[in-house]
Amino acid sequence: MRELTDRELYQALQYAKSQDENAGRSILQQFQTEQSALAQTIFGVFSALIADKDKNLANLFMDLCFDVICVFRHAFGDLPDQRVLDMEWLQNTAALLDAELQAFMPGNKMDTKFRDKFQNRFTERLTESDSQAGLVKFMDDAISAYVADSPAEPDAVRVARTMIYVVIQLFGAMYDRAERQATAS
Repeated sequence: MRELTDRELYQALQYAKSQDENAGRSILQQFQTEQSALAQTIFGVFSALIADKDKNLANLFMDLCFDVICVFRHAFGDLPDQRVLDMEWLQNTAALLDAELQAFMPGNKMDTKFRDKFQNRFTERLTESDSQAGLVKFMDDAISAYVADSPAEPDAVRVARTMIYVVIQLFGAMYDRAERQATAS
């Protein structure tokens, strides 16, 4: 998968913002059907982690996740079906991201050797992949704008930023995996 250009990102975000309620509901229903495990993780687990600290920030997170879904659909086509991707692969990818991100969290007790290994692996994977830096920045800016208008607990903001980053990376990995499977067949 390639990094979106500024123009492509702008067009994809415009597409996301132009969806009316019915179209949005249809997009979410399709996502929940084709990616039920990921949908449950994003809209259930991730949003609950944020909601425990700040319900309004959790609502923003869910809105931003909808934007991510739309951006990837608009820029790269329909979402890959989880039955084609292999659930074990998706779970392993999410677990790896979580472990790597934990290594960056201050205060997490972790052996220095493991912390360094996870941080280095994360940095290598980030530089080797097309991480959608423009989309990550847009989402981070949206969270910053929210916090400027409605101060939130710093821990909730950190969790929201981390989770939206994880969502973007999971979508990128999911599309990469589907693309590799299609070319291998």
